[in-house]
Amino acid sequence: MKKLLFGLFLTLMAGGLMSWHWEQTQYSPVSKTDVIECLNMETLQAYQLEASTPAFAAMHITPLTVNPADLLGKMTSFEAADGKQANAYFIPSKKKSKKWLIVIQEWWGLNDHIKLEADKYFTALDDMNIMAVDMYDGKVAATPDSAMKLMRGADMGRMNAIIQGAIKQAGADASIYSVGWCFGGMWSLQTAILAGPQAKGSIMYYGRPETNMDKLKSIQCDIIGFFGNKDQAPSPTMVNDFEKNMIAAGKNLSVNRYDAGHGFANPSNPGFNPTATTDAYAKAIAFLKAH
Repeated sequence: MKKLLFGLFLTLMAGGLMSWHWEQTQYSPVSKTDVIECLNMETLQAYQLEASTPAFAAMHITPLTVNPADLLGKMTSFEAADGKQANAYFIPSKKKSKKWLIVIQEWWGLNDHIKLEADKYFTALDDMNIMAVDMYDGKVAATPDSAMKLMRGADMGRMNAIIQGAIKQAGADASIYSVGWCFGGMWSLQTAILAGPQAKGSIMYYGRPETNMDKLKSIQCDIIGFFGNKDQAPSPTMVNDFEKNMIAAGKNLSVNRYDAGHGFANPSNPGFNPTATTDAYAKAIAFLKAH
């Protein structure tokens, strides 16, 4: 009887130890947000690697100096998702509105050109709050070489937190729209993904397309894109693949192609294409008004 009880005791002890070890090696479930953020890094890091090369910098010409007389907005601060302060050029709607347009800079930074673009959209859409986020935390590049160095040192996780903070700043019941150029075009699409059901429309002026099908399937708004056939970042092939992937994901993407090169919609770019820019801007405004 004693042997039987001793054997039962050993069995119970072994079972308890196995149960304790199993509990200690279990990890908390991974949330959908964590998965999306991880997937975000694939595209963002690919862009960062590309934009850190002399070949990419060579596609960019030093922008012309812009000296606006009067800007409509002011700089403001908000809390990013990482708990740190972030900044943005903000123009509040003339009347109370739950519509927010997040404007995202080129790889140069939040310069006066981007602030003027924010002013343009505000003038055309006066029932919308305009928020041009500062993705570089105050740093602005004036030459391709300095922009390349900024990109090499960029923290994509921090930028992700800035976009998430901007969405939160707009409010849980806000309708989120986004527009961006080049670096900002890529982030405009990522903003639509991060905003989830709050996203109502996203405008991409060039910018690296997303290739991950799970992310594309998560998009809950229409996308419109403007691309140059002479551009190599993204190249026409990348744009074609993006269009095919969006169709496969069952999403609405309107692609507009122009006989233009990289950065064709920037008036401070010596390679500025006014015909393509005028057409693209008219379509972008019509898109926002329709949504």
